[in-house]
Amino acid sequence: MSVAPATIELAGLRLVGPVLTAAGCGGTGRELAAYGDLDRLGAFVTRSISLNARPGGPQPRILETPSGLVHATGLPNPGIDQFLATELPWLLQQGARVVVSIVAGSLGEYAELARRLGRAPGVSAIEVNLSSPDATVSGVFDVREPFHAAGAVSAVHRDLPRGLPVLAKLRPDVLRVVETARTVLDAGASAVVVGNALPAALPDGRPAGLSGPAVRPLSLRCVTEVRDALPDAQIVGAGGISSADDARSFLAAGAVAVQIGTALLHDPTSAARIAAELAVDAAHDHERMDA
Repeated sequence: MSVAPATIELAGLRLVGPVLTAAGCGGTGRELAAYGDLDRLGAFVTRSISLNARPGGPQPRILETPSGLVHATGLPNPGIDQFLATELPWLLQQGARVVVSIVAGSLGEYAELARRLGRAPGVSAIEVNLSSPDATVSGVFDVREPFHAAGAVSAVHRDLPRGLPVLAKLRPDVLRVVETARTVLDAGASAVVVGNALPAALPDGRPAGLSGPAVRPLSLRCVTEVRDALPDAQIVGAGGISSADDARSFLAAGAVAVQIGTALLHDPTSAARIAAELAVDAAHDHERMDA
């Protein structure tokens, strides 16, 4: 008999559990649907959607290393029009809670994406991607300072309907993560997603990102730093989570939810499996409270 997921609250949303996909790693959702019901996840985070279609970077885009993946995907996506016409309706038909990740080349593009998504039925939240590790070559807004991150969040928040939450996805930079988290929260973000790829390079020297087990300890440190400095902040932990034990570490450090990313590319059942194991934990906790 399956165990019902335990509900959590994130950015004012009631979710069926603390496990979300990470942007880009669940594809369109169709790739994961054969391995677990999307409505059993806390939310499905889309690939990062831009105003216009992006074909992605040159091949090879992804290489495996002993400690994870090095990637320079160029953030391929069909653009906002095609996403709203095809991908979003399909996800909603599956009963998924949809968090739309967005990426842009300018503050004006961020604002336009917010206006378009704010009118789209079924969107639960917006995640502003502020942590692309190869922004300089992929042509997206380069967030080098906390005020850059705040500007993007403010542009999105200003043009969204009241009540539609904004999540800000930050890079795992121990030295700046607290300052950046504080700045984006002040600019209107309802929660921060802490952890993404670290800046790296492909063998040919192209700027890239490193994701997977290698980044997990650093991401966990960043979650801890933000929790200690900003105890009222809602944090989603991400970065190298591939097991329920990994997820438990992030939740114990102060995250209210986690995102599963690179693990899905190795084992597409990982998000559903981790969600099911955490649901068992919650059921046992409930039983102990009732005893």
